[in-house]
Amino acid sequence: MLESKGSVLVVAGLFFFGLAFVSNALVPALMYKDLPEKTAEQLVTANLRYQFEDLARRFPESFEKHVGQAPPDGPEKEQWLNDRCAELLRIGRKVYTGEACWHCHSQFVRPVSGESRRWGPVSQSWEYQNELQRPVLFGTRRVGPDLSREGGRRSNDWQAVHLFKPTLLSDGSVMPEYPWFFEGSPDKPNLRGLGLLTYLQWLGSWLPSYPYYEEWTSAHLPEGVEPGAVDQGAIDAANQGVTGDGDAEPEAQPDSQSAPQDNEAGQDSSGEAKPAEPAVSEPAAESPPAGATPESTTEPKPTDPKPTEPSPEPAPAEPAAGEVPAEQPIEGDRPPAPDEPTVQFSPWGPFFRQEVA
Repeated sequence: MLESKGSVLVVAGLFFFGLAFVSNALVPALMYKDLPEKTAEQLVTANLRYQFEDLARRFPESFEKHVGQAPPDGPEKEQWLNDRCAELLRIGRKVYTGEACWHCHSQFVRPVSGESRRWGPVSQSWEYQNELQRPVLFGTRRVGPDLSREGGRRSNDWQAVHLFKPTLLSDGSVMPEYPWFFEGSPDKPNLRGLGLLTYLQWLGSWLPSYPYYEEWTSAHLPEGVEPGAVDQGAIDAANQGVTGDGDAEPEAQPDSQSAPQDNEAGQDSSGEAKPAEPAVSEPAAESPPAGATPESTTEPKPTDPKPTEPSPEPAPAEPAAGEVPAEQPIEGDRPPAPDEPTVQFSPWGPFFRQEVA
């Protein structure tokens, strides 16, 4: 049986198929057999809770209409928020798969081509051991960016406007619009829209440093100033030229020590008459010895009259309508050879040249 080449290739193919099955399916299954599959309630982390409560602050009417109103502070409020967050996670997952978002967005950061610099740390197996990763949406192409670390990268209102009309935020985007996730405007998401926003903010929220790829530094705010608050007094002071201490910046004064400028009437800047400067006598020019021919010089002597200035050239006539104006020669250009075509700039721009015979 093994004497023919075909039989050898069949056996080798079966062997490598079995090796691939063991290395890619059996070994990972044995590695994570003791790792239980997490439920949606167990996936609600502090990072996700922050984004979920931010939805209630940004869209209070829609949140109260479709999700409900949280009870007063206490353990009941915490439990209510966790339960509603897990419920919206399941709804958002169904909307995400039903709208085929995974056709254009992958959820797997691969260990090649420096992807960790673009999307965050390379995906690991334990990240997919939960009910929201059934089936796993690895993806095979990226028309849009990878969403494995999308949570926390952009705010909820940005995500809402991007879903409502993507071209408002991403010029030239090929992503379709999803107005049916809203009730007429991006600030009024419905239940499906709130669920999808929650799911998008969940992606990557399990990372300890969240988000991993953003180099974020906390700003040192003055005491009593809340994050995101606007100090209108400081803005008005800056617009009026007032420094941080409340004192107006002095206007620039002329330097009194500087020399006064002279005007045409022989007076200085103070208005007083300027004293005449004593004339300095020039030494007489030495006469050439007898029999020597004086050398001609092009520079005028101090006693010579002022050289006559050349008369200004007449302005070139304006071209008629529809006629392309001829370009003036540039200083320093050499004249063209007799057999060389004349080159001038095209009227369409300085980088397009045309040859004129």
